[in-house]
Amino acid sequence: MKIKNVVVGAGYAGAVTARRLAEEKNEKVLVIDKHNHIAGHAYDQYNEYGVLIHTYGPHIFHTNNKKVWDWLSRFTDWYLYQHRVLSYIDGMKIPMPISAETINQLYNLNLSSDEVEKWLEKQAEHIDEIKTSEDVVISKAGRDIYEKFFKNYTYKQWDRYPDELDPSVIKRIPFRNNRDTRYFTDKYQGLPKQGYTKMFEKILDHPNIHIMLNTNWLDIKDQIQYDKLYFTGPIDLYYDYKFGALEYRSVRFEYETFFNKEFYQEVGTVNYPNDYDFTRITEYKHLTGQNIPYTTIAKEYSMAHGEPFYIVPDKENQDKAEQYRQYAQKEKNVTFIGRLAEYKYYNMDQIVDRALELPLD
Repeated sequence: MKIKNVVVGAGYAGAVTARRLAEEKNEKVLVIDKHNHIAGHAYDQYNEYGVLIHTYGPHIFHTNNKKVWDWLSRFTDWYLYQHRVLSYIDGMKIPMPISAETINQLYNLNLSSDEVEKWLEKQAEHIDEIKTSEDVVISKAGRDIYEKFFKNYTYKQWDRYPDELDPSVIKRIPFRNNRDTRYFTDKYQGLPKQGYTKMFEKILDHPNIHIMLNTNWLDIKDQIQYDKLYFTGPIDLYYDYKFGALEYRSVRFEYETFFNKEFYQEVGTVNYPNDYDFTRITEYKHLTGQNIPYTTIAKEYSMAHGEPFYIVPDKENQDKAEQYRQYAQKEKNVTFIGRLAEYKYYNMDQIVDRALELPLD
């Protein structure tokens, strides 16, 4: 069977690429995904009680990129939502990321923004060269903040302490001296009004796009001829672990539904850096704005094996990933795009932008 374009993966990278090929190039596209659904890890669905949940953990779309926001807005209206996160520290729920409110609540102070900036400077330790995620925090906020908020949470999530991980892991988390307690400060923030899955259905709804679910590319690759392949899965899997297996972290979710209360917690997500084995609890009604008199929460447990969610950006994995990336440059009709295919941590808007900027030669 000969096909013009094959896209492996129906998440952001695959769906946006497929739509562009179908729409801009007017070419036929076969989208293949191993799951029984589209939308990748952004997939959402109603549980047995009618609560809209994110099957692979909370996804809040946020971006300063108007081009990305406008492109997705063709396929959805938005529920405008500003995410807030609390961290359970020393028996208190403290705003996260680090801000003036965090410092004042945690240390029982009443500092102004200018005073918080000076306070943080006093706590910070001078580090000549930022080499690890530990260095990032200690150089900005000192060791006590590092111990309370970051050290154990990072270990729970990656099975590595911050001093073993690339600075990029914690650089994504801002430190503020103002009183803004929003987790993100991007200009555009929200969730698709009818859910992510509905948005992806519209992105992939084009006569030039054909979708095959429950299909592993490795099982059928020898049966299909193509002009161009766009691969969004793990790059080490594609090359049959030629340079060894890359590490990924997975997540197990433990759901609970409460019929005797409208809300379980004050905000969408509460982190538990030091207590319990789970990393955080998410209550989806906060995110979606769903108006029902009961609620569902999800506790998250990070795992070494299972569906790959996150890359593990330590030096060994980064060096190995670079070998794969260098080797992939030899490919003439294969493009690797996305978090797993490039072994890079992308936010959702960054993946969309990558797919929108991808040359379709």
